[in-house]
Amino acid sequence: MSKSIFDPQVIKKEFPLLERSVNDNPIVYLDSAATSQKPIEVIERMNDYYKEINANVHRGAYHIAELATEEVEETRRKVHRFINSNSEKEIIFTKNATEAINLVSYSWARSQLTDGDVILLSSLEHHSNIVPWQQLSSERDIEIRWIPITHDGQLDLDNIDELLKGVKLLCVTAVSNALGTINPVKKLVEAAHKVGALCLVDACQSTPHFETDVTDLGADFIAFSGHKMCGPTGIGVLWGRLEILENMPPFLGGGEMILNVTSDGFTANELPWKFEAGTPPIAEIIGLGVAISYLEKIGMGAIREHEQKLTSYALQMLNDRFGNDLVIHGPQNPIDRSGVLSLSYRDVHPHDLSQVLDQYGVCVRAGHHCCKPLMKLMGLNATARASLYIYNDESDIDVLADAINEAGKIFA
Repeated sequence: MSKSIFDPQVIKKEFPLLERSVNDNPIVYLDSAATSQKPIEVIERMNDYYKEINANVHRGAYHIAELATEEVEETRRKVHRFINSNSEKEIIFTKNATEAINLVSYSWARSQLTDGDVILLSSLEHHSNIVPWQQLSSERDIEIRWIPITHDGQLDLDNIDELLKGVKLLCVTAVSNALGTINPVKKLVEAAHKVGALCLVDACQSTPHFETDVTDLGADFIAFSGHKMCGPTGIGVLWGRLEILENMPPFLGGGEMILNVTSDGFTANELPWKFEAGTPPIAEIIGLGVAISYLEKIGMGAIREHEQKLTSYALQMLNDRFGNDLVIHGPQNPIDRSGVLSLSYRDVHPHDLSQVLDQYGVCVRAGHHCCKPLMKLMGLNATARASLYIYNDESDIDVLADAINEAGKIFA
């Protein structure tokens, strides 16, 4: 599907759930930042695996086991190409991005960081890129610092050189899941490397929405989840630089991650299997491979262009229609943000607002979005978050606005 014929109405028909109605209204799914919907080809291919080649991988010498193994490793090759890594061995399958970040924390950080070391986090981080480091800090005398934010939800980098002094690891999200802020990750990676620090990037909200080139980015680790990019739940990816991964101890112990086991000890397997203990989520890995092919068919450039236009429409239309009654948190320029719209409407609680929107078939997320430190900085307890993707168009924004208007009547 070329950029010139990108049509969200055509795309929407490829997602079975979007044909549903909720409360007698056509469903308007605006929660893709939490999880995307799945195209029919992903669903059918996973089903085919169970019907046709259901076998464990990397062990069996029989035909269907070899077919299953080949499909898993083909997905690894697809991920390698999709993010432009230097080697397939750098692609580690995990069950989600949270596990990928914890892998880095438990394997790399616990083997490399000591008392007095410093970890720098951005104030936009998801709990998954905060709690593992707080756990480590509670075990050792490791300092956690924070990059502050500006009034419009962007990183305040005025004092970044001072913040980076003594830092051994910088952890930063590529795109905020709560505000949609697109961070200058490449600039931050370069700054971290100048002081000898490594950089881990949470790419959950960027990989589904625009091109990811880990070679160009220059980071040391990147984590992302399949379920936010048209793939299934239960599958994530950790990418790391080969020389770093090779020197990291295994994260989990058991089958597949060994070359040999004796009564006296074990020898770890080579990459990437050193970090893939036990039976992997085979159907989910296959589904991720189909999802990547699906996104590539549309084109990541076309996806970014569509979302930027749709975000621009949403910002202008909602601000014009509701004025000061509605606050859209985060950057106001669509160039600086993704299609995440974190909303505060009058004094209506976000949970009440989301429940009213649900009556009109509109699905949004209400809460702190696993970003409690960020919410505290902003003086908020929660927001209602609408998030856009390839199957949304201007009509979905119009329905959202009409439903907000109806909520305003109820809570007048």
